[in-house]
Amino acid sequence: MGITNKLKSLFSNKLILGTTIGTALIFMLAGIIFWGGFNTAMEATNTLGFCISCHEMEENVFQEYKKTIHYTNRSGVRATCSDCHVPDPWVYKFVRKIKASNELLHKVLGSINTPEKFDGKRLKLAKNVWHNMKDTDSRECRNCHDYSTMTPETQKPRARKQHMNAMQAGNTCIDCHKGIAHKAVHDQLTDEELDKLTVPKPERAIPLPPQWVKFIEEQAAAKEANVQPAATNSAEEVAIALATSVVADTAGAAPVASSFDWSTAPVRNVTLFYPGEASMEWVLGRKHGGARSFKKGDRCVDCHDEETADIGQKIVSGEKLESQIIPGKRGSIPVAVQAMHDTENLYLRFQWADTEHTPVPFVAGGKMDSKNAMKLAVMLATDEVEYADRAGCWGTCHADLNTMPYAPQGQDVTKYLTESRTDIEIRGRNDKPLGGWDQRKTDDEITAEYSAGRYMDIIRYKAGEGIVEDGAILADRVMHKNSIGEFNAINQNGQWVVEVKRPLKSDKPDDINLVLGQVYNFGFAIHDDYANARYHHVSLGYKLGFDSGDVEINAVKR
Repeated sequence: MGITNKLKSLFSNKLILGTTIGTALIFMLAGIIFWGGFNTAMEATNTLGFCISCHEMEENVFQEYKKTIHYTNRSGVRATCSDCHVPDPWVYKFVRKIKASNELLHKVLGSINTPEKFDGKRLKLAKNVWHNMKDTDSRECRNCHDYSTMTPETQKPRARKQHMNAMQAGNTCIDCHKGIAHKAVHDQLTDEELDKLTVPKPERAIPLPPQWVKFIEEQAAAKEANVQPAATNSAEEVAIALATSVVADTAGAAPVASSFDWSTAPVRNVTLFYPGEASMEWVLGRKHGGARSFKKGDRCVDCHDEETADIGQKIVSGEKLESQIIPGKRGSIPVAVQAMHDTENLYLRFQWADTEHTPVPFVAGGKMDSKNAMKLAVMLATDEVEYADRAGCWGTCHADLNTMPYAPQGQDVTKYLTESRTDIEIRGRNDKPLGGWDQRKTDDEITAEYSAGRYMDIIRYKAGEGIVEDGAILADRVMHKNSIGEFNAINQNGQWVVEVKRPLKSDKPDDINLVLGQVYNFGFAIHDDYANARYHHVSLGYKLGFDSGDVEINAVKR
């Protein structure tokens, strides 16, 4: 009885606001039961089965999500609906569940109960998610993805570049990764909306993690080592080195003679790739994921230099940007490039492996240019030409050129620069054709552009005819045979070797005068296997300089 009385007395003791301990314990027990049940019920609503229990979700976003890496991947790790759309911290999760009641209301109202109705509201729904993720610094993304655990060496160059920019500027995941799990609709945003959604927040910038700093330092050291001259002493040894190690697909090839000793010139490996129907309109448009970075000044080579072979294979196979497939055509050509100079001339040397003939199925006889098995074109420009600092000679390629998708019928449209047009259609608004072939400036305006140095200098060699052509690109591609340059080309032992001698100075109005100590935008293209027009292989835009370790193509003193 004594113990019973003591317990009664204990439970009868008053606490805050006159509540007894016994009453408090009862409320605590009820709270635990209620909390457990509530939390269990709330977690049940986070399951994939619950999320797709209504046909609005199951028929639309779930079917799209099933095709993505978040659903099925090599590691077997699946991110379900709640992983991306429901916060993990309990308070935020509770708020999110309250907001979800609005979605239940629209289910009852039938606002999105058909695929057609859902697509009609898809952009609005997506905007809600984007804005929320922007506000929370992509909190749910970062439950799995974090800068501090990323390994930069395993990322593609473009991803590595953008992640580094994001850390330093204060961008967040959703700025770039829209449409990765569902149908992409961000191309319907206006430029103003996109700017608002992607603007960085400096307060979110973070220092680069240690493994990123280490990677950058290693890359810089490798670049420094790479600009050293080839460790050979004769033209024959250089040719052997190029054939057996620099050009990866020509191992075992016999040497090819050169006109003089290139052993002191550093070798720059450049992989040309098949561009298909890619154009400047595509580069600047919404279908190119790097368009915004490009417009802000990022160079194509910064993101794509290490993956041009992969890009070329995707295009030549018809996976993207090509509607006329040439079966068997190679997607890329590894080229060893060297450059030298003296007080009067620039010397360039290109070496690459020849290829077996692959007939073109949509051309009679299978050869587009039956006179020339190979053509090589080199283009130079100053920074006066828009986009030349980033894209090199790509600025001359447009969607409405001959053989391109928007080529006008009955018109001969050669390469041109945007400087020669009053307007260029990039987005195709209201089904307008891309490009600007019919928006040509007046002759006086074009002459003024020439005078300001806004043109692309081009020199081209046709191997079969033995012709050297010189010219420029502005309103059109204009070529003439009284060339500034000299070419020495030979096809021997399965190798093409082309040497170019080009005076630094010229008195012709369409030639760029090269000054030692300055840097120029450089690009080149090879039409191999009797190719013509856009069915060639092209380089990205590189920098050409003289005795400089800060450029991709370094012409050393001879």
